[in-house]
Amino acid sequence: MTDARQTAFHALSKMERDNAYSNLLLPEIAAAEDLSRRDMLLAYRIVKTVLERKITIDYNLSLYLTQPLKKLKPQVLTILRMGTGQLLFMDKIPPSAAINESVKLSKKNGCAFASGLINAVLRKISTNGLSLPEDGDSIKFLSIKYSFPEYICEKFISYFGFETAEKIMASSLGDGNIYIRKNTLKDGNFTFEFEKTDFPENCYVIKNTGDIAQLTEFKNGLFHVQDLSSQLCCRVLSPEKGETVIDVCSAPGGKTMTMAQMMGNDGRIISCDIHEHKLKLINDTAKRLGIDIVETHLRDGADKNAVLPEADKILCDVPCSGFGVTGKKPEIKYKNQEEIALLPDLQLEILLNSAQYLKKGGKLVYSTCTLLPEENIEVCRKFLKEKTNFRAVHIDDEIKGKRDGEAITVLPYDYDCDGFFIAAFERTE
Repeated sequence: MTDARQTAFHALSKMERDNAYSNLLLPEIAAAEDLSRRDMLLAYRIVKTVLERKITIDYNLSLYLTQPLKKLKPQVLTILRMGTGQLLFMDKIPPSAAINESVKLSKKNGCAFASGLINAVLRKISTNGLSLPEDGDSIKFLSIKYSFPEYICEKFISYFGFETAEKIMASSLGDGNIYIRKNTLKDGNFTFEFEKTDFPENCYVIKNTGDIAQLTEFKNGLFHVQDLSSQLCCRVLSPEKGETVIDVCSAPGGKTMTMAQMMGNDGRIISCDIHEHKLKLINDTAKRLGIDIVETHLRDGADKNAVLPEADKILCDVPCSGFGVTGKKPEIKYKNQEEIALLPDLQLEILLNSAQYLKKGGKLVYSTCTLLPEENIEVCRKFLKEKTNFRAVHIDDEIKGKRDGEAITVLPYDYDCDGFFIAAFERTE
């Protein structure tokens, strides 16, 4: 049986090579390596800590190395990051265990030549503890303390101000809530630990459940997993019984399922995605929840030639940089900056293309799980400039967040949830 640290090493090494997402990769590796539950949890914790704190970890490592980190062999750097993460941010692991197990990892993975270096550097970090730059008001300080690239810190400060930017970054560290939505189409009670949220309706926080997919209530379709902010997005669109709704970029399908329940499973939802395997996931979820008004379509949201029905409501939740969900997917913070810069043009194209299917008097919601204004409010302004037959619709004042005109950015600390941007439009003619 492979141990937790070896699994974490494999996962982090593969992520560096293939840009894989931790939430998808680690379960695959753990299942293949037959980990105990205890080791599985430790592997998760090590991987998440390294990804969440990578810039902080690298800064501390650089203080005790005579060469730049990029000059180290990838295996050595990964082991050093794992050891440092355990020493600085995982209180329940004895320093001796973090150091000794890191040395063992080097010998197991073809880099015994570096075992002395790993031992020496980690001992210095263990002795000296966490180090941060002295200037607490600088972009560099925020970047290193919260492990966000400096360009993201600059963008957050420019749009939100220093204090809010720091609160956003701080809220991304640690374990956030896992939210579910109770299936209003089925009767049944939860036997696991949960807490009802004050807002929105039918939203719950669940705790200490283990593998959610193994819960009887999950298998019986009594709930689906969906973050609170995503549920708010559906509330803004407010689909009703008998309506035709298009969910433009629907995978993994949480919003489709919530909207179907809001409609009482009465009407029609066209659920579109570019990936066939994700459409299968949507169909399987609908079947589990007892929903039969969902039709899945294999479609690129930017495809201008698609044949879709005229809709009463359209949800346009577009691909984005994801800087609102870094608490769940910390590796997003280190995305390629050039690729992110291409997103606003794609988002506007999808939004403009989606608008053609909306009925007069119908509502369209544009949303992202990022916090960058160039992907959010600026896309909306360009849309309204081009589509003069649309107007912005005010979003319910009950929803907390940063207002920008009629649109809103739900900040991660507003509800201890994902950061999310929501804007609504009505077709006037």
